[in-house]
Amino acid sequence: MTPPVIILDRPQMAENIGAVARVMANFGLDRLRLVSPRDGWPQERAWATASGADWVLEGAQVFDSVAAAVADLNTVFATTARPRETRQPVRTPREASRVLYDGRASGLAIGLLFGAERAGLETTDIALCHGIVTIPIDPRHQSLNLAQAVAINAYEWRTLVLDAPPPNFREGDPPASGELALGMYEHLEKELDTAGFFHPPEKFRSMSQNLRVMLGRAAFSAQEVATFRGVITALSKGRGRVLERLAREKAGKD
Repeated sequence: MTPPVIILDRPQMAENIGAVARVMANFGLDRLRLVSPRDGWPQERAWATASGADWVLEGAQVFDSVAAAVADLNTVFATTARPRETRQPVRTPREASRVLYDGRASGLAIGLLFGAERAGLETTDIALCHGIVTIPIDPRHQSLNLAQAVAINAYEWRTLVLDAPPPNFREGDPPASGELALGMYEHLEKELDTAGFFHPPEKFRSMSQNLRVMLGRAAFSAQEVATFRGVITALSKGRGRVLERLAREKAGKD
């Protein structure tokens, strides 16, 4: 799934461009476009703050206008926290990512447009886009730096593309079969019944059902079922030893 193009309109500081490249690389985005960067391009200070995300900066394209930067894209969303005159749909980054994802899956070229650090986006540039993305931050302090705004949108895109834990978190074994689970339930219920747990007897059905629901939520694997049944067996044998000891003590007293 090709990620969206990130377009920075008139970025003012090379350090901010580098920080944007860094977060783009964090979330698998690598296509960066710069519209009239204030201090020109390339700038060494951007590489210094990119923390090794050199490929993003080296592949950056420079354009003279937003219109030129979005000309080959089918769907572009403008990110802004300010109300504008244009009547366009306003979405959160999560909602926008879903629309962009579906568009890309249909073969569309997609992008996200970010404004300059201080001035933001011009209404005329927003009008070139197909919607507005607004990050739901606290209205008491709506100031986000450029890299933060890109990071939030990039993260939401990433969760759609790779909605799974990082590979160092190994997925667990699949749940045990119903047959194995039922054997575990019946084993436990048998030992609990022997121990007098189900009292009064008429509550056996409801108490058994509650136990099965609780254990079922754990989704034990086959190995975990075997382990749990070993625990049940150990407890039941321990109870037998206790009863045997009590019997011997009683016999000694008699």
